[in-house]
Amino acid sequence: MIVVKTPEEIELMRESALIVSRTLGLLAKEVKPGVTTLQLDKLAEEYIRSQGAIPGFLGLYDFPNTLCMSPNEQVVHGFPTNTPLKEGDIISIDCGALKNGFYGDHAYTFPVGEIAPETKKLLQVTKESLYVGIREFKIGNRVGDVGYAIQKYCEDHGYGVVRELVGHGLGSKMHEDPEMPNYGKRGRGKKFIEGMVVAIEPMINMGTQRIKQHRDGWTITTLDKKPSAHFEHDVALVNGKPELLSTFAYIYEALGIESDEEDEFRQKQLVL
Repeated sequence: MIVVKTPEEIELMRESALIVSRTLGLLAKEVKPGVTTLQLDKLAEEYIRSQGAIPGFLGLYDFPNTLCMSPNEQVVHGFPTNTPLKEGDIISIDCGALKNGFYGDHAYTFPVGEIAPETKKLLQVTKESLYVGIREFKIGNRVGDVGYAIQKYCEDHGYGVVRELVGHGLGSKMHEDPEMPNYGKRGRGKKFIEGMVVAIEPMINMGTQRIKQHRDGWTITTLDKKPSAHFEHDVALVNGKPELLSTFAYIYEALGIESDEEDEFRQKQLVL
């Protein structure tokens, strides 16, 4: 069952989402060769708690950390470790926060130093596909419209679209209805309704779409061990159109990147 949010609840969800966005912005300054993902995990937990929130992933389904940290061929759900990042790696950081009874859930894949051109293109196309999908989250459309748009965009670039892992509704629970696959057929699936909030999150592989789950019950890697990218936004359906609750602006501010990619999805000006 889809849980529709009131305008007041959407604003509370925006607060949670922006705590995650600011956390990712803080981490953006620290992602560099030599740092460990456990160090980043500690920084994230401390910052989230300083904002009057609690880490959304810590203890959820018994996950032991604040961040899901998934380097290179890991798709999602990787554990932070003491292994230092190295030049040329990529690292997907997925983060959650719970405040005022509502979750924020948000992800970005960072390059570590200089990365290979083909890997840079994977990150670019995956992030672009996120906005291609968000554009389809509007009154009159269905779940399949978002999935189809993401799938077509990525497969047209020759990439594999993961089937077993999907986006989801978001609210007082981390995972609510509906599931939001990154593949599908136009006009299929649940209809979008005003007040819905979803997490849209393309998980796109450089090679095969096929994945492998490891014995730890969490870590997911590509079957061919080629890199995978993951980007995620929290989006509400407001006045019939997609409204971003999360932002990459804090990441871009930290990295000195100028971007207007989010402007079309904001009905309110974002104040940093």
